[in-house]
Amino acid sequence: MNFCIFGAGAWGTAMAIHLHRAGHAVTLVPRRLEHATALASTRENKDYLPGTSLHEDIQIALEPRPPLMEADAVLLACPSKALRALANQISPVLDSAWHARIFISLSKGLEQRTLLRPTQVLAETLRGRTHGVISGPSNAAEVARGLPGAVVFASDKDDEIARRVQEAVSTATLRVYRSTDIAGVELGGILKNIYAIGAGICDGLHYGSNARSSFLTRALQEMVRLGTAAGGKAETFYGLSGIGDLIATAHGEWSRNRAFGEILVTPGETVAHYLATHHAVVEGYHATACFHELAREKGVTAPILEELYSVLYGGHTPQEGVNLLMRRMLKAE
Repeated sequence: MNFCIFGAGAWGTAMAIHLHRAGHAVTLVPRRLEHATALASTRENKDYLPGTSLHEDIQIALEPRPPLMEADAVLLACPSKALRALANQISPVLDSAWHARIFISLSKGLEQRTLLRPTQVLAETLRGRTHGVISGPSNAAEVARGLPGAVVFASDKDDEIARRVQEAVSTATLRVYRSTDIAGVELGGILKNIYAIGAGICDGLHYGSNARSSFLTRALQEMVRLGTAAGGKAETFYGLSGIGDLIATAHGEWSRNRAFGEILVTPGETVAHYLATHHAVVEGYHATACFHELAREKGVTAPILEELYSVLYGGHTPQEGVNLLMRRMLKAE
C-alpha cells in the first residue's frame, strides 16, 4: 500500500519507519516547514525520535496535495489539540485523495472545547471519508526499533478496507487486531493517560508495588465506567487499547504521563512550571479536565479521576489526594 502520514512527531515517525520496513511506500508530512527540511537533509528526527534513521526511500513532503494524490491510506499523527487544524489544512485539497480509502487517527486525546474523540473531529472536518483509529501499547521508539508488540485497529465496518489495513500494518514485529468499537478503542487510549499520571505519583511518593497494583486495578474499573458512559463497549477496555495501553503507559520509563505524575511530587515543582518547560505534550493533563466534565455530565462515580483533577487543577497536593482516596467510605468490591 501507499501510506501518507501527517505529523512527524515520535509516533508518526515510528509508523513511517515500521511501514517502510513492511515494504510499503511511505510519505511523511511534517507540520512545520523547517522540520521537514531538517528531516530531509539529516534523515533523523532529532526533535522527537533521536538516534533512529529514516531510510532514503521514505519521502518527506512539504505540502499535503502531492502525497494525498498517491495515498491509499492516510494516517494523522498529531496531538489531539492540533487535530482539527491539521484536518482543516487537508480538507481544501481532499479532492486530491483519489485513491485514499481510509483516514486513520493516531491521536490519543479529546478535543478540549467540544469533548469530541479524534474520529469524531475527522467526521466533522473530512466529510464523506471512512475513518479509523490505531491504538494500544505502542511506544514509538520500540516500534521504530522493530521490537515485538501488538495494537488494535478500529473502523466502523469490518469490511475489505479494514482487513486490508490490518494485513498491511501487521508484521512479524507488530501484530494488529481488528475492532468495530471505534469509541471504546479511542477512549481507552485517552483514559490510560489520565491514570498513568496517578501511577507516576505513586512512584514519586515511593509507595511501592502494593500501592501501584491497587491503584491500577481500581483505575481500570473507572476506565470501564467512564468509557462505557461515553459510548465504548466494556470488553474493549480489557483489551490492548484499554488495560494493555494502561500497563505500558503506567510502567514505561519513556511515558510522558507517568513522568509528569512522578515529578509533581518534587518539592518546588508545579504543574504550570512543568508544562511550560517541557517540549512533549502531556495528553493526560488535558484529558483529566475533559473527563472530569464528562463524569459530572453523565453522573459517573470516578473518585480517582476526581482527586487527580483536584491535584492538577484544584491545588491539592498529591499526598492529600492519596489520603482522601484511602479514607473514602468502605464498600464491597
